Amino acid sequence: MKTKAKKQPRKGHSRLTEELLATANDMHASGLMTKPARDKITMRHLGDVVPLPIPVKLTGPDIKAIRERVNLSQAVFAHLLNLTVGYVSQLERGAKQPTGAALVLLDVIRRKGIEAIL
Repeated sequence: MKTKAKKQPRKGHSRLTEELLATANDMHASGLMTKPARDKITMRHLGDVVPLPIPVKLTGPDIKAIRERVNLSQAVFAHLLNLTVGYVSQLERGAKQPTGAALVLLDVIRRKGIEAIL
């Protein structure tokens, strides 16, 4: 009986990674997985860096307008974003700029509404 030669993984990739990527490609080809889901797996395991969209820069008046549009007090808004009331106040006055998770959450609320984080 003739045995198959084992396929060598690409340089720096384990056999498990290669199998995972092959499975993801097969699932995408058969329609069981969306292209963005497959791409996410591929990027995670191959290390291909694809720049993610950077949220727009939000000014103090923008942040205040977002909060007022969803009709929330600073206290409730801060609680939903897991921030302090003082920080929300500083953001609205423009004394500080949102970064990290706060910036992403504010951008999501701006684009999709408060329901997106509830």
